[in-house]
Amino acid sequence: MSKTFVTANRLTDGLVVFRTADGAWSTAYADAALYDDSAAEVAAASSEATVVVGVYAVEVEQAEDGSWQPLTTRERIRVLGPSIAYQRSA
Repeated sequence: MSKTFVTANRLTDGLVVFRTADGAWSTAYADAALYDDSAAEVAAASSEATVVVGVYAVEVEQAEDGSWQPLTTRERIRVLGPSIAYQRSA
């Protein structure tokens, strides 16, 4: 069974944010509200030009451990961070 959540980028600093159940935006994926149906309508209604940009819905599925994981690699990276360790150049 899949669900969706709504994500965007915060205008003030570009951070990835997630729409919460109370309509706020959080940088914590754990705070994201999950929807049974497509969140496209929620995404459209959530577009607040002065707060966030690039609002869209993401499909997720429940993993064996009970957590909800995005279906695409792109969204997993947005939620979990870079897929490789950051290396400083000398």
